[in-house]
Amino acid sequence: MTSMFAQELDQPAPIAQAPLTWRETARPAPAPGQLEIHVVACGVCRSNLHMIEGDWVDGGVPAISPIIPGHEVTGYVSALGEGVTGFQIGDPVGVQPLWSSCETCGFCTSGRENLCHDRKITGEHVNGGYAEFMIATAAHTYPVPASLDLVESAPLFCPGITAFAAVDKLTVGPGDTVAIFGLGGVGHMAVQFAALTGARVIAVGRTPEHLEVARELGASDTVDSRDPEALAAIADSADAVITFAPADVVTEQAFGVLKWGGTLVNGVPLTLAEFPFNKAQTIQASVIGTRAQMREVLELAAAGKIRTVVDSFEMARATEVLSSLADGALRSRAVLANPGVTA
Repeated sequence: MTSMFAQELDQPAPIAQAPLTWRETARPAPAPGQLEIHVVACGVCRSNLHMIEGDWVDGGVPAISPIIPGHEVTGYVSALGEGVTGFQIGDPVGVQPLWSSCETCGFCTSGRENLCHDRKITGEHVNGGYAEFMIATAAHTYPVPASLDLVESAPLFCPGITAFAAVDKLTVGPGDTVAIFGLGGVGHMAVQFAALTGARVIAVGRTPEHLEVARELGASDTVDSRDPEALAAIADSADAVITFAPADVVTEQAFGVLKWGGTLVNGVPLTLAEFPFNKAQTIQASVIGTRAQMREVLELAAAGKIRTVVDSFEMARATEVLSSLADGALRSRAVLANPGVTA
């Protein structure tokens, strides 16, 4: 039996209790329709923290034990399962949260596979990318353009696709204003996609470092969400708002900025005390993104139209990095990397 090292979670617990263990475990082998990836990098998402700490146990996540977290993965194809075509050993590839879908339901056959009721999520229902090797479904694995660095590209596979899908729900352009609330890993990508439409982009957040990054990435204006006067100054000014911070106070702030007749896209859960009909506003929820949208994200990155902002750490330091995420101490997207991996 061959082996590998991976971050495994036996039982969910607070990250302060160090529930992840970097240890030797069985190296998986691809089944028909699957391929094995020699992992170069895996981004660190707040949803990883939610799963590890047990916030989603009532929803059946994690679905297996032990489980390897991580759902924004890049690496090189290292083995092919039976029947896999379109990939060769050594190809640079990536995997997003949508690990698989049924391929036969109405959602899958209409290009909306992210809504498939039988979808499996990478690192939640199956083992993910906090490891040296990972199994992926070939139908949900994406070639990464050769011009892209695999460590820097990892966040394209969660923040990138999630932000793109949210902005893609809007019909905005020059002369319009879009406000982005929540400037973490996803928010810093949404600022860029919104700016590509030609709209004026207002980035709203509470962390000075995140506001600085938003300005670097094309935000026309930045607003400290802790400053009531600054929020009042942009009240009723945005044609669209997008929220990536799962807090009721943020939702309230976002609706305060949204014009009558405007659209709010939420990429996180939200709670509404009321929703007055007389403002004729629209709410649209957005979850992950489709395969077609993922390919568009990679094309935009290869063309140099968007970029990620990352800090890289060795894979063995996952607990330390997740602790920093929990404390709000990360300026940008953290990425766990396996040093020395080549095609």
